[in-house]
Amino acid sequence: MKNKRTTGFWILMIPGILILVMLIFRQMMSFINYEFAVSVGLQESVEVFSEFGVAMNKAFGVGDTIIYLPLLVLGLLGLWQKKSWGISALIGALAITAYWPLVHIFFVIYANGLPGFNFTDYTSFIIVLIVISTYGLWGFVYLNNNRKLFMD
Repeated sequence: MKNKRTTGFWILMIPGILILVMLIFRQMMSFINYEFAVSVGLQESVEVFSEFGVAMNKAFGVGDTIIYLPLLVLGLLGLWQKKSWGISALIGALAITAYWPLVHIFFVIYANGLPGFNFTDYTSFIIVLIVISTYGLWGFVYLNNNRKLFMD
């Protein structure tokens, strides 16, 4: 019974994998080739987000690629293998997952009306980011409180 994968395990794992894919294709690509990311709908153009917004997206892409992505990869692999180092890495990644959507929500709110900022898709943007942030916060608390369930 100890090797059984719990519902909590899958709730951590499946959205975590989806976020990992998003990080690779959206965030990593944003600093490698921002124009390509815009052309396939993964980032907002300079006409929508302004030059400052594009610079912010590229900067987040670098930070996410160097810190967040490796933590998430190690965390998901470690969770799968029931390793304590993986649990620690995933807790760190989940904290970032709770944090970054709030930064982006408030960026678009505070940037509204600024010269060159023409973002209009507030409702879906904010809903998606609240869901991601809630997952990160829930996962952080759940995994921290139940870490022994996920270790051999």
